[in-house]
Amino acid sequence: MNRPSIPWPGPHSADADPLVIAGRRYRSRLLTGTGKFKDQEETRFATEAAGAEIVTVAIRRTNIGQDAGQPNLLDVLPPTKYTILPNTAGCYSADDAVRTCRLARELLDGHALTKLEVLGDPRTLYPNMPETLKAAEVLVRDGFEVMVYCTDDPIQCKRLEEIGCVAVMPLAAPIGSGLGIQNRWSLLEIVEQARVPILVDAGVGTASDAAIAMELGCDGVLMNTAIASAKNPVLMASAMRKAVEAGREAYLAGRIPRKRNASASSPVDGTIA
Repeated sequence: MNRPSIPWPGPHSADADPLVIAGRRYRSRLLTGTGKFKDQEETRFATEAAGAEIVTVAIRRTNIGQDAGQPNLLDVLPPTKYTILPNTAGCYSADDAVRTCRLARELLDGHALTKLEVLGDPRTLYPNMPETLKAAEVLVRDGFEVMVYCTDDPIQCKRLEEIGCVAVMPLAAPIGSGLGIQNRWSLLEIVEQARVPILVDAGVGTASDAAIAMELGCDGVLMNTAIASAKNPVLMASAMRKAVEAGREAYLAGRIPRKRNASASSPVDGTIA
């Protein structure tokens, strides 16, 4: 995707360079998960420190109204303040994923935005792409706005865009691995051919990983484990926020070419003898 033209003078403005998903504009390009935190208070503090506006919720694992007798996540992350992104974590078939999305739509009063993930096996948590494609086709026909977790295969990513997904979310490394960006060529290829937002989903371990994803031209990063499992989740959330912002600015600015030899910072011509 082409770099947008950001006017100068003045610092980069998120208002002038929003993340647009399904026609809605967001200032933050960092999306966060809500699992693995020690309690709801830590979830709230970390989400605020991250500056996230979109928060993803595993419908099969998190109470957002299914159980009236249990704490409701929406009490600390209200839909009036955040865009709730229900996800199909834990689903291993297209049918299960579609049912989960329909349940989420009922619980959230017709909410159409959803994160689709259909897993292949519990060890790697890699996407099952045939089932993912099948579920995406059904959900798009059913009126859902689908953000989809997928492999870093440029062909599969383009197919998901053609089906009608509003954002494509390739992994950078296995979920929760913290290995960082393992597939720069694939991500570059996916970004360059895309006409919908591309967000890295899975594999980020620390702030530099998030910055690299953004420097490659990704439109955003979604993470959970890297924040929630850090020794200080709230501080890590703050670091991730800064990294995503810095990576975006660096991408827009355009890095210098890599060279094998030195290049003087000051010009040689015209120097005093």
